[in-house]
Amino acid sequence: MAEPRKRAYTSQLRAEQARRTRKQIVDAAAALFAERGYGATTIDAVAEAAGVSRKTVFTSVGGKVELIKLAYDFAIAGDDAPEPMVQREAIRALQAEPDPRKVLTAYAALVTEIDGRITPVYVALAGAAQVDPDAAALFEELQRQRLDAMRMPAAKLRDDLRPGLSVERAADILWLHNDPSLYDKLVRQRGWTPAQFRDWLAEALCDQLVGTP
Repeated sequence: MAEPRKRAYTSQLRAEQARRTRKQIVDAAAALFAERGYGATTIDAVAEAAGVSRKTVFTSVGGKVELIKLAYDFAIAGDDAPEPMVQREAIRALQAEPDPRKVLTAYAALVTEIDGRITPVYVALAGAAQVDPDAAALFEELQRQRLDAMRMPAAKLRDDLRPGLSVERAADILWLHNDPSLYDKLVRQRGWTPAQFRDWLAEALCDQLVGTP
C-alpha cells in the first residue's frame, strides 16, 4: 500500500526540481536580455549562466521567444507561481476599494512596483520586435493583453469617470500610462526615483480619469 504514496512523493520532487530549473534558466535569461539585449543573448550564454546544458534550456523552457515571454510573465508577478494576477491579494484589494482616487493611487503604486521588475525585459523585447518576426508577434500579443487587462479597472470606475469619458477611453488611458516605456524614460533615463514616478502617475491618472474630488 505504500508504493503509490512513494511514487506520488517522487513525482512531486521531480516536478519541484523541474520548476526550480526552469526558474533558474529564466532568471539567467532575463539578466542577459537586460544586459546584452535580445539579439546578443544566445541559448549557449543562457545555459552557461544558468549552469545547465543547452539541451536543458530547450527542454525546460524552449527557444529565445519562450525565454523572454516567461521572463516577462515572472517579472509581472514577481515569482513563478501559477496563480493568475487577478487572483492575487493586491488586485483583490483594488477590486474591493470603493474610493476611486484610492483605487488609482494604489494602482499607481502597483504599476511602479511591477515596472521596476519588468522594464529591462520589456525594453529588450521592444528592441527585438523591430528585427525578429517572432518577437514582434509576441510583443503585439502582450500589448493586446495589457489593453484587455485595463478594461476591468476602467469598468470598475464607470460611475466615477469624468463627464463624457467612456469606459473604453478610460481603458486606453490606463493602458498608455502603464506602458513600461514611461518608467524606462522617466526613471531609468531621466533619473526620477520610483517614488517620484509613483506619485506622478497617481496624480496623472486621478486628474485624467476622475478629476478633482
